[in-house]
Amino acid sequence: MGSIKLSVCFNLHRNIGFNPHFCQWRPHSSVRNGSCSVASQYKRRSSTSSSSEEAKCKSSTPQPCLKKVLVPIGAGTEEMEAVIIIDVLRRAGAHVTVASVERDLQIKASLQVNIIADTLISSCGQETFDLVVLPGGMPGSARLRDSEILKTITRKQAEAGRLYGAISAAPVIALDAWGLLTAVEVTVHPAFSWKLSSFWTVTSNVHRDKLLTTSRGPGTAMEFALSLVEQLFGKEKSEEIEKTLVTKNNDGNGSKREEYNAVDWEVKTIPRVLVPVANGSEEMEAVIVIDILRRAKANVVVASIEETLEVVGSRNVKFVADKLIEDAASSEYDLIILPGGMPGAKRLQKSVSLRKLLREQALSNRIYGAICASPVVVLETHGLLKGKKATAYPSFSGKLLDQGAVNAQVVIDGKLITSRGPGTAIEFSLAMVDKLYGKERAKNVSKGIVYDYS
Repeated sequence: MGSIKLSVCFNLHRNIGFNPHFCQWRPHSSVRNGSCSVASQYKRRSSTSSSSEEAKCKSSTPQPCLKKVLVPIGAGTEEMEAVIIIDVLRRAGAHVTVASVERDLQIKASLQVNIIADTLISSCGQETFDLVVLPGGMPGSARLRDSEILKTITRKQAEAGRLYGAISAAPVIALDAWGLLTAVEVTVHPAFSWKLSSFWTVTSNVHRDKLLTTSRGPGTAMEFALSLVEQLFGKEKSEEIEKTLVTKNNDGNGSKREEYNAVDWEVKTIPRVLVPVANGSEEMEAVIVIDILRRAKANVVVASIEETLEVVGSRNVKFVADKLIEDAASSEYDLIILPGGMPGAKRLQKSVSLRKLLREQALSNRIYGAICASPVVVLETHGLLKGKKATAYPSFSGKLLDQGAVNAQVVIDGKLITSRGPGTAIEFSLAMVDKLYGKERAKNVSKGIVYDYS
């Protein structure tokens, strides 16, 4: 099973900025947030001393008008929760620092995704944050719990009357161990609810009690992150970000899933899945697809279409792919699934090797699909949607030749599958699990991530 490395390190030399709206990613010299203009600063990974790390943390401190958020990670952190939280908060304009509680910046997450933090937790002990939020996962939550520095930071956060939160196992494993769940109601992953008093446990997807916000799992992480955006920036900003994510059909006319020309997706062995990535690919979509398909026990290979294995996603998360696309092209895949994001989709469209793979996939009657901008920018451009119904991100879907299913969250037509955006990526991924393994497997996976799939 392949793995990818995701880096959320700030790179001082790259100066990449992003518009909070999903499909507008572009390089520029600064990012404007309200009345403030702050230069984008992205640091490369470093194995320097703790004093150097502290200087690095301080040098990236934004102007006071920005909201500062700390997201700690450790070995075994749930990558889907971490990336969704980082992505959504950065869309809203928050300055997110990702800090490793391990000795090294790089950690291996719960589904073998390698993430490289911005800094070590030791460099942030003297910093003040508007929000400290803990992703879950095991043993990631235990690794967070065992960090004395993080415990001190989070306790001070609560004592100072500032926001803090946790998701999945982290409320029980970390916050409760630190004495931060006294006389507050919380929600946690169902597998850990027995560890708390039933009097203080609720079953809502997201629960706010005073300064603390908690949530249940990967399937509720987007709702959790939007709640945090609302608390930091207000309801209007939260609704704006939710719209760009396409978490629901804004016109009210679409359905969750539509299928045409239904056929079995018969795979005789463990499904081999290729996920191509490029500079500007939407990392949330990529990670959700990888996470859920790996939970279902598919063999996922991530291939860079760039000259190197490293690519930088639309929220400036750095991926280190398993292979270059030229090397991946020597194998056959049961599925080829394209994440969206701009200019990532455009770069995928220009890849000669990927175009050849996709055309061979279609001619061989094997499965392929795309989400967000990629159905239009890649598949439609290459003539791979001819005679097919599909959907895409709302600002691109009007360019589909067949408009018959554009409002659906997920559209399956024979061995083609398409979807709309980050907010539909879980449904998109579970629909693939359903077609490959059956509804029972899809429901089991959805139960584990705390998502209602039917």
